[in-house]
Amino acid sequence: MVQTKKVALYMLVVFVLYTIITDPRRSADLVHIGFEGVSSAAQGVGEFMSQLIQ
Repeated sequence: MVQTKKVALYMLVVFVLYTIITDPRRSADLVHIGFEGVSSAAQGVGEFMSQLIQ
């Protein structure tokens, strides 16, 4: 089971590196979308906590 996780992790790293090298503009777009999602989620949690306190 541990070996399978290691192989999967290595494959994921290789895929990410391949994607970055072959199409850096698309990779940058995906990272931007990811950060927007995290930011929106954090803003939603903040709003929820503010409403919960009031």
